[in-house]
Amino acid sequence: MNKVLIVIPAYNEEANIEHVVRELEEKYPQFDYIVVNDGSRDRTAAICREQGFSLLDLPVNLGLAGCFQAGMKYAYYKGYEYAIQFDGDGQHRPEFIEPMRKKMEEGYEIVIGSRFVNAKKDWSMRMVGSRLIEAAIRLTTGVTVNDPTSGMRMFNREMIREFALNLNYGPEPDTVSYLLKQGAKIAEVPVHIAERAGGESYLKPMVAVRYMARMLLSILLIQNFRNGSAMRRDRQK
Repeated sequence: MNKVLIVIPAYNEEANIEHVVRELEEKYPQFDYIVVNDGSRDRTAAICREQGFSLLDLPVNLGLAGCFQAGMKYAYYKGYEYAIQFDGDGQHRPEFIEPMRKKMEEGYEIVIGSRFVNAKKDWSMRMVGSRLIEAAIRLTTGVTVNDPTSGMRMFNREMIREFALNLNYGPEPDTVSYLLKQGAKIAEVPVHIAERAGGESYLKPMVAVRYMARMLLSILLIQNFRNGSAMRRDRQK
């Protein structure tokens, strides 16, 4: 059994999924992967079946939270030590998986592939929302996460269990904030993100604004009213 499972949530990624998986199979065979098709309306699932890819085919669209949790349940019951969230649009680069795994072995529970950990602060309009979320996490946890909106995140066995059995929501910045409050150890590793290879991103300007507002509200207010996770209860025993 390999230590790392690459979890690839995919929704309407027919333009990209074959290229993404082929690169993993041909250049990074040391890692296992699972494509989690989130009820796509295009040929994403059909392509995976035709090409013989490892596929978890959800019959309906669950959104990122449910889709990712399905992948983490797979990782948990298959006994993987690490699982990494890896986009199906070609933006996440597989050459950074091994450096993230090595960082995990220093005792971290979550390692984020960060675009900004060693970069100069960017206050362009495009990045204002990310910087506001960074500030909100620092204010509420005392921890600086340079790239809280990065979707390239690796989790250890304990975090896999949390997502698979306890956390019924997605791998978003407010979840990172919540887990920090529960005592999770988080590190960042510098990565580069590629341009989307094909298709169209769902994160259009107004969608992005609503997303940032929801994350800020959750981090600054809602997280204060949540019950402690099984992880914290286990550590207090």
